[in-house]
Amino acid sequence: MIWWILAGVAAILLFFALNTFRHAVGISTLDDTPKRREERLESHWRILRPEGSGPFPAAILLSGCDGVRDNMTYWAERFVASGRLALIVDSHTPRGLDQLESWRLVCAGQALPGAERAGDLAVALNALGQRADVTDDVVVLGASHGGWTAMEFVAEASSGEVPPGLTKWPAPPESLLESVTAMVLLYPYCGLLNGADKAPWPTDLPVLMVLAEEDRIVDTDDCLAMAETLHAGGAKIETEVLAGAGHGFDQQEKSPLSSLTFDASQRDHTETLANGFLRRVTGHP
Repeated sequence: MIWWILAGVAAILLFFALNTFRHAVGISTLDDTPKRREERLESHWRILRPEGSGPFPAAILLSGCDGVRDNMTYWAERFVASGRLALIVDSHTPRGLDQLESWRLVCAGQALPGAERAGDLAVALNALGQRADVTDDVVVLGASHGGWTAMEFVAEASSGEVPPGLTKWPAPPESLLESVTAMVLLYPYCGLLNGADKAPWPTDLPVLMVLAEEDRIVDTDDCLAMAETLHAGGAKIETEVLAGAGHGFDQQEKSPLSSLTFDASQRDHTETLANGFLRRVTGHP
């Protein structure tokens, strides 16, 4: 009996190893056309608009691996208060990753890696570009897995490599990238599966990376090292490490047994940092 149990455990571990390798090399089991991907996402994403007819500068928000939580609404409302239209992308619900705790597969790197999810950002940028009430000033805010996604998008768009899971780009990748005026990345994943440093980044895209000193979910040192590598290649990346902060410090909603700790003061400090950064690089908070 013990040998059957050991064989079963070995088979499970082998499956996870092979699945991780599949994601690492960019092999997807499903290919969407850009139109199909947009149709899948559009019925679940949420758009918040400032008062008036516009056109408005905009922001796209990408959640962490556990799906859209209260922090996405908080940041979207802050953007709207500053005069930006905000689009919250829900990558989980259209894929059934909001059911039966299946989002944990995303957090474990077994489903929807950042390189694949970058296709969601591509179609969202294209969709905003078709709206008459949106200008060509679009900021991207990504938290945790969403930050990883945003970084992969930059590398893919820079190289022209189509995100895994898409049959083609929804628009020329250079035009999509040009529409992004700045990025704010909150405690992103920068480990081995993050391939954002595989292609040269544009030298005119300002990026603010806000990291948590006491992060126990992602490795802050990995992000500092990746930021240094990208900066050496000409990327405009600034880093801020919040003393005493932990992963997901801006998120109040959490699952049972979660180690996330909400810290309003760290969230407020991050808002001040982001406002100053965006005002400096885009002229608009």
